Amino acid sequence: MKLRTLLLASVFALAACGSPEAATAPAAGQPGGVNITANQNRVRAQQVAAIAALVPADVRARGTLVVGTTGNGTPPLSFRADDDKTVIGVEPDLAQLVADVLGLKLDLQASSWENLFLSVENRQFDAGFSNITVTEERKDKYDFATYRQDTIAFEVRTEKNISVKEPKDIAGLTVGVSAGTNQEQILLRWDQQNKAAGLAPVKFQYYQAASDYYLALQSGRIDVYVGPNPTSAYHVAVDKKTKIVGTVSGGGTIRADIAAMTKKDDGLVKALQQALDTLIKNGQYAEVLKRWNLTSEALPASEINPRGLPRK
Repeated sequence: MKLRTLLLASVFALAACGSPEAATAPAAGQPGGVNITANQNRVRAQQVAAIAALVPADVRARGTLVVGTTGNGTPPLSFRADDDKTVIGVEPDLAQLVADVLGLKLDLQASSWENLFLSVENRQFDAGFSNITVTEERKDKYDFATYRQDTIAFEVRTEKNISVKEPKDIAGLTVGVSAGTNQEQILLRWDQQNKAAGLAPVKFQYYQAASDYYLALQSGRIDVYVGPNPTSAYHVAVDKKTKIVGTVSGGGTIRADIAAMTKKDDGLVKALQQALDTLIKNGQYAEVLKRWNLTSEALPASEINPRGLPRK
């Protein structure tokens, strides 16, 4: 088994480490039935000539759609398969479908988060598909075509009778959350509201890695883990010992969207938006989200440059 497979599988086996019988890692390449092999058998689409005609002439002449994504990211977004080389996940799947509709060959480039933005701005990448949230600040330099809701999930052990819909639902609970994240800021605001209303404060716990949070959750040291919905949805699918009991927008009270990103005014965003809309309508978009357990983040239509998260 490749080292990458062991690392991926270990994240979802750690919660059971208290029992030797339960500590067996999922089968290589198929943790919880999710395909993490290099052979992805991706959903594919047909070219739509009218939409392909919207692609800028230089990109059409090249015949490829160069897409940047953070290949060393977190399942199920974009991450390395068990060959430790092939980039897989929901982001590459959607990028492939869009390239198909545009009649282009997908050239997927793994990138660091910081280099992704610079490479799109410099036109080294035509687009970025990498769980990128639309913000008003980013709209100064980039155009966006939306394709998923940006949501945060509340994850608990399956036997827990907890439901989270509003601030009072976390009063008095021990909550695991990563420091410096949007979800921490939302929880801190909720906790302040609760204390002002005379409710019990939240007990916050901070750890270094996702595996640490899941070990704490399974052992009962925390009641709830709050993190990005895609990460939790994937963990629920492969581990089968936890459940999601609530979600909230990544912007808190403000809607937040994930989008394909292009250089501002380079002429490509309309083609991407039209391709995404076509995939939403023909059901192939839904197939991809279902494959990665992200149906809850589906959008009814793709929008160009919607309202983004406000400037700091």
